[in-house]
Amino acid sequence: MKSVLLIRHAKSGWDFDVEDFDRSLNSRGSSDAPEMAKRLMKKDIKIDAFISSPAKRALTTAGYFAKAYGLKEKNIITIPTLYEPVPEAFSNVIEGVDDELKAIAIFSHNPGITDFINSITPTRIDEMPTCAIFAIKAPVKSWKDFSSCDKEFWFFDYPKPS
Repeated sequence: MKSVLLIRHAKSGWDFDVEDFDRSLNSRGSSDAPEMAKRLMKKDIKIDAFISSPAKRALTTAGYFAKAYGLKEKNIITIPTLYEPVPEAFSNVIEGVDDELKAIAIFSHNPGITDFINSITPTRIDEMPTCAIFAIKAPVKSWKDFSSCDKEFWFFDYPKPS
């Protein structure tokens, strides 16, 4: 069994003097990301690889999660196609993962992450909220079989506004 946690980057600022790729997390994003990482840790889920879009807001979000798992940001794998992704980009990334790894976390952006989720499970979401985690399980031994297998919805969690 393989597990995939799809995580949308935390809330970012809208500084129009900065290119989209370089946008930072805002204060809410900077508090939501470590909180969601803690929630994930409480579920006692082992993550074998953190894979992220190289965009600043996604990589920063992944950094908070990696830190909660005792890893440094340099351990995060960045893949350019996860920035402004099409659904096939996720499949390509997943199918390229080493079969030794059982659980991966992928950090990316809307609308691609929502479109991908809605294309692989019967569980549909309107829009992936910022810093949300959508987790699925796949009954495969090889990641190369991910796209063709029936995937199982595992859980969905996101920061609830207070």
